[in-house]
Amino acid sequence: MPEKPYDHNQIELKWLARWQNADFFKAEDLTSRPKYYLLEMLPYPSGTLHVGHIRNYTIGDTLARYKWMRGFNVLHPMGWDAFGLPAENAAIANRRHPREWTLANIAYMKQQHRRYGFSYDWHREVSTCEPEYYRWNQWFFLKMLERGLAYRAKALVNWCSKCGTVLANEQVVNGGCWRHEDTPVEQRELEQWFLRITAYADELLNGIDKLEGGWPERVLTMQRNWIGRSEGTDVDFRLAGTGEPIRVFTTRVDTIFGATCMILAPEHPLVARLVREEDRAKVKRMIDDRARRDPGDLVKEGLPTGHYALNPYSGEQIPIWVGNFVLMGYGSGAIMAVPAHDDRDFEFCSRYGIPIRPVIRPVEGELAAEGALESAFVDDGVCERSGEFSGLPSAEARRRMTAKAEKEGFGKGSVTYRIRDWGISRQRYWGTPIPVVHCPGCGVVPVAENELPVLLPLDIQITGTARSPLEHVPEFVHARCPKCGGGARRETDTMDTFIDSSWYFYRYCDAHNDKAPFDSAKIAYWFPIDQYIGGVEHAILHLIYSRFFTRVMRDLGLIANDEPATRLFTQGMVIKDGVKMSKSKNNVVSADEAAERYGSDTARLFVLFAAPPEKDVDWQDAGVEGMIRFLGRVYRFVTRNAAARGGSGAADARILRKLHQTIRKVTEDFDSRWHFNTSLAAVMEFVNHLYAAEAELSSSAMQEVLEKLVLLLGPFAPYVAEEMWEELGRTGPVFKQSWPEFDPELAREELAEVVVQINGKLRGRIHLPFGTPKEELERAALADEKVQPLLAGKQVIRAITVPDRLVNFVVK
Repeated sequence: MPEKPYDHNQIELKWLARWQNADFFKAEDLTSRPKYYLLEMLPYPSGTLHVGHIRNYTIGDTLARYKWMRGFNVLHPMGWDAFGLPAENAAIANRRHPREWTLANIAYMKQQHRRYGFSYDWHREVSTCEPEYYRWNQWFFLKMLERGLAYRAKALVNWCSKCGTVLANEQVVNGGCWRHEDTPVEQRELEQWFLRITAYADELLNGIDKLEGGWPERVLTMQRNWIGRSEGTDVDFRLAGTGEPIRVFTTRVDTIFGATCMILAPEHPLVARLVREEDRAKVKRMIDDRARRDPGDLVKEGLPTGHYALNPYSGEQIPIWVGNFVLMGYGSGAIMAVPAHDDRDFEFCSRYGIPIRPVIRPVEGELAAEGALESAFVDDGVCERSGEFSGLPSAEARRRMTAKAEKEGFGKGSVTYRIRDWGISRQRYWGTPIPVVHCPGCGVVPVAENELPVLLPLDIQITGTARSPLEHVPEFVHARCPKCGGGARRETDTMDTFIDSSWYFYRYCDAHNDKAPFDSAKIAYWFPIDQYIGGVEHAILHLIYSRFFTRVMRDLGLIANDEPATRLFTQGMVIKDGVKMSKSKNNVVSADEAAERYGSDTARLFVLFAAPPEKDVDWQDAGVEGMIRFLGRVYRFVTRNAAARGGSGAADARILRKLHQTIRKVTEDFDSRWHFNTSLAAVMEFVNHLYAAEAELSSSAMQEVLEKLVLLLGPFAPYVAEEMWEELGRTGPVFKQSWPEFDPELAREELAEVVVQINGKLRGRIHLPFGTPKEELERAALADEKVQPLLAGKQVIRAITVPDRLVNFVVK
């Protein structure tokens, strides 16, 4: 049969049409087959995909196809994180309704997903902006409200006085409003809804240990730090003159005799009473500045109040300051500053001339003189100048000091967390309505479950000014109180869109259930997720919130699992010209452009081949063109040999050995480290061997080689694999075929590669038959032409030999 030219567009559009309405990728519920739930984080429908998105989905799709071929019942769904601020911004900019904009983007992006052959079970598609989905957001909220996990409290928010509206953190640009940067953002206190995630803080922290090995250590470290559990002591200082208690939390109560001032957060309730009238504007500026700046860019500033606090251990009066770096959300919003033993306090007190008094000395050293420290001594040591606790090691002092506080009633042992309760109120339109009403007589009253969903009105004007567009829709705002039947005002805040993404993967398992969020039996079959794939930027918001939601659902009796996902993979980015793709840099490569110019299979191969999946990939046209040439070589080889009579057979044994070695290599990469770049390199090397031996392969060997080569390429390049499968006269989709098995004997390498080291440094490689005795390995290593000159004039003390792997000469 003559070879055929590789026309990627013709091949891909042909199979795209055939796959469009097929049920190839439909997962089965509750079967006896082993399940594999594979998921990429659902996208925000922003309008179009670029090749960075394609890499994420290609990694998942390649693994999904491999798992199908290994006999698993694969659930590989897709949906849309469809609520959110960008849709409102687009509505303002383009005078287009957020729903219309969102649904148009979903339709377009769905076609892009299909164009790349991604094996999604579209029967399970969810869109979070649909009432069928957000109804259950509201149901979960009501269940949390019943259990005290949802509550209302005052909180500071970003406020633009020109717009007259609340801003999300993302809308604060260079300290100003995103619409007009000349208007500085302020902080205002408003009533907000919260979810009590802190009720699960210990469990979320302890659960991290169970994720070891399955989740990246970087993500686990970020979560531990975000939860931020600290064991310490609550201590009540007293306001001089009134005796009013001011509680501080400290992890180092052993240093309390070195406290030389107290610092309050600008938002602390006492500040308004303690600061002078003329200083109140400075306090307000501190609060507003913190909203406008990255915490790392904040210069520590302080303001003396002129008031003093009494140290309950020493009886000493210390001045009370206000500091812009003290957070109201951590501990009590008040700290004791011990500059001799805390880096942050040292910097602050040095700037303002506040005394620095050492009270902890090194175990094997002397106590520093007051004022002599060039930096804080932050380690544990031995207490000095600490009254009855002098001479005690730090740990023992902490124990005894805490006991004294508890006995005398001015403190107690305590645990605090960095994580705060989750503020979910958004003064936005495009989100899930919060299902409560405000009744003049009954207060806050939940909507009855049988009245869900509270529908988001569609006839609305979005201007970007005022608190929320929903406040100006009378038919939405005016409601009846479910308790007394009287007139009430409906809540006009909507939910944070992280609510939507905290449980969507459960809904995939039962996407069309109108009686419950899902069938618990289906969850028991599919969960936990076997492999979750997404960016590391979601480590401390989405991934913590989803772990919290999982525990809430477990405690509601809906599910049995504690964690949503057994394994998490965080992929690298696709960059271009050495930097992250962005419209402002004019370096975005659209998914459409890549598919049209090179083909979807080519783009898929490049993003997998250019680097290991956890590393960044630099999109280079020359590299992409190399991939299309490779696919062309494979396609031409297969089509011209599909019905060939075969050659002499002289190369059969050699090529079949190489085939089985390649199968082993690719299989091991899939089953372990996902280094698809080395898998593809092995396939490319095998194709080179095929070209060299083409005339020396018998007909039977050629047919085995062609069939297994196509199957090997199936997960990576599904379109061309399907076309070649058809050219070989085979039927049925490639991904439903069995993955090729390798014969261990045939796959065994003929020679072992042995690394030669001198004093632990790589100096050469030698190749010898497997099982070569230790003495022969060492002789061959000594005789290597690269090693010999490096040993000249040196004495070999001993050789450390690992059979078939390593010879390391220790020399002097």
